[in-house]
Amino acid sequence: MKKVGIIGGAGYTAGELIRILINHPEVVIHFVHSNSNAGNKIYTVHSGLIGDTELVFTDQLPLNEIDVLFFCTAHGDTKKFIDAHPIPKGLKLIDLSTDYRKESAEHEFVYGLPELNKIRIQKAERVANPGCFATAIQLALLPLAKAQLLKKEVHINAVTGSTGAGQKPTETSHFSWRNDNLSVYKAFEHQHLAEISRSIKQLQTDFSADINFIPLRGNFSRGIFVTAYTDCDLSLEEAKKLYRNFYADACFTFVTDKNIDLKQVVNTNKGLLYLEKHGNKLLIISVVDNLLKGASGQAVQNMNLLFGWDEKAGLNLKSIAF
Repeated sequence: MKKVGIIGGAGYTAGELIRILINHPEVVIHFVHSNSNAGNKIYTVHSGLIGDTELVFTDQLPLNEIDVLFFCTAHGDTKKFIDAHPIPKGLKLIDLSTDYRKESAEHEFVYGLPELNKIRIQKAERVANPGCFATAIQLALLPLAKAQLLKKEVHINAVTGSTGAGQKPTETSHFSWRNDNLSVYKAFEHQHLAEISRSIKQLQTDFSADINFIPLRGNFSRGIFVTAYTDCDLSLEEAKKLYRNFYADACFTFVTDKNIDLKQVVNTNKGLLYLEKHGNKLLIISVVDNLLKGASGQAVQNMNLLFGWDEKAGLNLKSIAF
């Protein structure tokens, strides 16, 4: 059994990560770090874990006793931690923040979208988990990029649940504001655009068109619903074949002939895609759970790849669709 450590243990992504890992067949959680909650039971913060674990938060960092370390930290904090602490040789790192998503010669992190970089992840020591919006949008666009078909501008509307804003309540995430409401934020300048563009150019080096991305805050707790469209000369059947071939070896991403909805992926590590053709426009609908395929589930998927385990280990999670 491999031993796991978690930094930033009090947030939503850490709660989901713990929920998955306490049932994972290949690992045991060695510590969950939180200075503010040290000494308290995990379930005093993540109340859905009552009866599932007696783990206690700690303010200690026994890094030399673990095999893999997950960072469920605020953006900027992972880099600060790595700069301030000696990292034992051979310790695998998986970062859920934005700090290392831009690959660079200055660090060893590989961008952790398995549908794009599976082989590289398998050989890596450090993985930068993709953003939630970025995951859903890239799943929608990468098959076109691989086929060199992203020639015109891309239009994207994407709605995210309130958990995407983190556990600490804010003006735009507390219930009385979010419920029965809808709003746009960071139009055309969302931070995930940079990693989306980099991944597209990894497959289609001449890509230079605009990505017009309008993010919206939804009045639901979890999930991301993406609609993307662009000019495309393929027929609908040709486009479906292209997408199915691209995802033939992807164990969590599926193309379906029936229109999709958010409940089909909530509480799972799935990405679902549905295509329509309207004149010369190809419409791609993409849905993921922002806390799972968009964060903690994908982080565990990456851990499985790092250690050479079944990619689906610990991730047999069921949707709530009815």
